[in-house]
Amino acid sequence: MPIERVFVQSFGCRASQGDGDGIARSFEARGLEVVPDVEHADLIVLNTCTVTSSADSEARHLIRRYHRAHPRARILVTGCYAQRDPEALASLEGVDWVAGNSHKSQIADLVTLPSSADYHGRVFVGDLPSTFAAAEITGIREDRTRPNLKVQDGCSNRCSFCVIPSVRGRSRSAPLASVIEQVRRLAARYTEIVLTGINLGRWGRDLDARLRFIDLIRALLSETPLQRLRLSSVEPMDWSDELLELMAAEPRLARHVHAPLQSGSDRILKRMFRKYRVRHYAPRIQLARRLMPEAALGADVLAGFPGETAEDFAETVEFVRAQPFTYLHVFTYSERPGTVAADLPGAVPMEVRRERNRMLRELSDQKNFEFRQSMAGRSLSAVTLEQRGLALTTNYLRVQLAQEREPNQLIDVTIGDVSGACLAEAPH
Repeated sequence: MPIERVFVQSFGCRASQGDGDGIARSFEARGLEVVPDVEHADLIVLNTCTVTSSADSEARHLIRRYHRAHPRARILVTGCYAQRDPEALASLEGVDWVAGNSHKSQIADLVTLPSSADYHGRVFVGDLPSTFAAAEITGIREDRTRPNLKVQDGCSNRCSFCVIPSVRGRSRSAPLASVIEQVRRLAARYTEIVLTGINLGRWGRDLDARLRFIDLIRALLSETPLQRLRLSSVEPMDWSDELLELMAAEPRLARHVHAPLQSGSDRILKRMFRKYRVRHYAPRIQLARRLMPEAALGADVLAGFPGETAEDFAETVEFVRAQPFTYLHVFTYSERPGTVAADLPGAVPMEVRRERNRMLRELSDQKNFEFRQSMAGRSLSAVTLEQRGLALTTNYLRVQLAQEREPNQLIDVTIGDVSGACLAEAPH
């Protein structure tokens, strides 16, 4: 059966979402239709994550479910799980191709040029590229209003718990001119653009000009017509005074700081091979709050790392409680084959990991509720979303609008009250 309609689904981080948009664009460039639902697809492309064992399990479950429900559709699996364990995925019934991150930019050729001598077989995994490689994002599906533009890939850190460097390679950056051109094109269609990467704050360090991340931000502000730029996760020490001051002074930058924490215990941070301690982290997040009292301040926290004692966890809880966070992304530690942490002594029982996860999520919910309550009566800039009647504020709050607006518009909203997980706009 010829492939005419393609469904692309991505899992995991915003960089992976950006990869998925690039894959979709590469199919469209070859004349294929990218469809928004799996029911009408001849080809299902699953762009996987492998940061936890549950991410692997979710991918396998979805492959089996899609194959049962749509046995005539062909399935291609790509992404980080495909790079890490291609044979396991290739053994699943219904999987026609497995393409690791090494071949992600070639996927459209792989399935549309079956006679090519370069593409015999079912599994395509090789060495990861040494330079930045991604399909240019010149257009996004119509059901999206906030495109993710990946400008950096890979990571040169070696955190003991993380498998990502082995499946994404070393840090590498998109050239400045390429990013500027893509943002110009996207800004002509979209109100908000989200800048993403695996270690975003390291952008530019590998380029000949030895640029810094703030140089990219300044160039985009001065050389493109973007209305709002949101930064995804940036490592704590890359939130420099200079970057935070620029964000506070520039209304086109979303008031949103996400700085992975992982643990509030110095002993555990050391075991994680993280490059900072809590005395380094706290001033970053506190400066962000002083400069931007209304900003969203988020962090990743990992519960149940090997050797994490009750005292270590208590330190994390107290540190999180003391900081002006507005939300947390909480993860339960998951052993990843090939990482240093997988062989560390002191494994925390799974039921304890889950209980610590629950406690951190409750703390996150409390902080987020208090932050949302504090916004009542304030006027905030927001972008209207594809879900009619919803908008996302500059400080990362979902707002239920008093009346529906067209998506992809920049508006000012006055916050009424807290309503479930959202805020309600005050009626005019």
